[in-house]
Amino acid sequence: MKNDGNEIGELDVSATAATVDPITVHYVLCLYITGATTQSARAITNLRRLCENYMSGGYELEIVDLSQHPSFAKGEQIVAAPTLIKKLPLPSRRFIGDMSRTERILSGLGLSTQPEKLPPERSP
Repeated sequence: MKNDGNEIGELDVSATAATVDPITVHYVLCLYITGATTQSARAITNLRRLCENYMSGGYELEIVDLSQHPSFAKGEQIVAAPTLIKKLPLPSRRFIGDMSRTERILSGLGLSTQPEKLPPERSP
């Protein structure tokens, strides 16, 4: 898992996704922030919590500070920060702005709003 981050924002929903099985799906996410701001720190904290609680199948979270890597903004067509891009599983999605809106982000990712509960381990 790769984590450093900020908050997630408004959801740019261009298509409706079916709910996916979070136990078997591996997510690849990239969070774009602008510097060490309170909003960036909050976005990182909220997104990490969301990933740990709802993506038991695993995830990769890359955090890119656009103040240190401005060329990434043009390459990924980032117009506001924080922006979260879900690269996998397809279809890709963009979330721009307030990353504390957990239900909206989960809905856009096709995840249930209930945290993952793994089955108890069985004794041999």
